[in-house]
Amino acid sequence: MKPASGAIGGALDRPDSSVRFYLFHGADEAGSRALAGRLLAGLAADKHRLAGGALKSDPAQLADEAGAIAMFGGKRLLWIDPAGEEITAAVQALLELPVVEHPVVAIAGTLRKTSALLKLAESDPAALAQISYLPEGRQVDRIVQELGRGEGLRIAPELATRIAAAAYNDQAVIAQEVRKFALYAGATIDSPRDLTGEMLDLLGANAADGDASRLGDLALSGDMLGLNRELERLESSGIDTVSALRAIQRRLLMLAPLRARIEAGQSVEAVGASVFWKDRPLVARALARWSSQRLAQLVGRIAGLERQLLLGSVPDRVALGHELLQIARAGR
Repeated sequence: MKPASGAIGGALDRPDSSVRFYLFHGADEAGSRALAGRLLAGLAADKHRLAGGALKSDPAQLADEAGAIAMFGGKRLLWIDPAGEEITAAVQALLELPVVEHPVVAIAGTLRKTSALLKLAESDPAALAQISYLPEGRQVDRIVQELGRGEGLRIAPELATRIAAAAYNDQAVIAQEVRKFALYAGATIDSPRDLTGEMLDLLGANAADGDASRLGDLALSGDMLGLNRELERLESSGIDTVSALRAIQRRLLMLAPLRARIEAGQSVEAVGASVFWKDRPLVARALARWSSQRLAQLVGRIAGLERQLLLGSVPDRVALGHELLQIARAGR
């Protein structure tokens, strides 16, 4: 089933014992993970990870795990991340059980409307499906400020914008950054502190993925020559391929809402004002090359490749290089 508008918070903070499967999906995977974390807290449960690939080859495993009594007592939340169509049969078996001991949460990226997994989760009363849209503009700034308040840190709107841009609107990265700032400032709920521009300049990540970010930026800019040079260095650089993909994802998640604002009639200058100044030339080039529709397609492609890499179904560096070169060709 799909929760009523605005009801998702209550469904996670006070989980209904009749719901045994939660599906969080959509382009904002960091937002989906934040929802899953809120569910974990609402259940006061321990996280128990399961691999989607293992469930594809053994669909009965999920039902077995959900029905098993924990050795040391207490509730567990069975956590599948990443998830996709491969777990549909396992979820069907779970929903057919007469009773379960432990609920299940699955975190998927963008799913088609025709997705069998999505249809199953939306149609069964023992399941709950929630889509996570990419946050945009002021919404992201408010998320940063809310996370700051949770750590006892007061964050001015202009600094919230910088933090969001540096983290490419990734809520998981934003939360880590805010915790770091709060620790440095000695902020707590009982003793709040102000975040200053000096602290942000000193400690801010500015999306610090180094060479991993550069790979994606060159591809999005259509710089075939520069990308080929970086790919030649990839083997000796020590860059993890999944980390590189996630750096590209964060860049895409930053670009998508900016491009949507341009297509809604805002000027490039107004949109660029929310971007960290060092990134503005690159962002302007990418926004000129990629429409909202094409960016959304890229988000899905990158998420699919990450899933393949995590499942070990494709050679990592070869697959990464092939995908980046295709993006660069399209970006030209």
